[in-house]
Amino acid sequence: MAFALGATPTPSQPAADSEVRLSLDVREVDVKDVVGLLAEAAGRQTVVDADVACRLTLKLKGIAWRAAMESALRACRLGIEEEGRILRVAPLQRLVEEGQERRTLAEEQARARPVEWTAVRLSYARAAELAPVLAKFLPPGSQVAFDTRTNTLFVKSP
Repeated sequence: MAFALGATPTPSQPAADSEVRLSLDVREVDVKDVVGLLAEAAGRQTVVDADVACRLTLKLKGIAWRAAMESALRACRLGIEEEGRILRVAPLQRLVEEGQERRTLAEEQARARPVEWTAVRLSYARAAELAPVLAKFLPPGSQVAFDTRTNTLFVKSP
């Protein structure tokens, strides 16, 4: 197994992500090792799912660490999630499924919230005339109703 790594700048000079450029020459190495090496060069920490298994051959010169990471992961059909300075590597399909589950959960939580109506009694405008104008400026899912007898607007926000 051939293994060589060159990175600039030196550790004594912290750099922005875009400045960390790497040269990497590896043959038949585990993707976990490549991910760990690239993350360390960029000052990141990694969490790699247990079922990640792939061997890579890479020969890169003077490439940004993020581009090297994305290329290596794409070659193994893996994806990456970044939370702060922690990188999580998992099979792409799993990350897509988890994203869908998070969206579904957020939608269900939004639907489960109690509906709150706000009543605003108007003095210098007619509620019936103001309701359609106000509805244009509210976020999707909002509702506007009015009572002409009391000149009151009722607004429900999502």
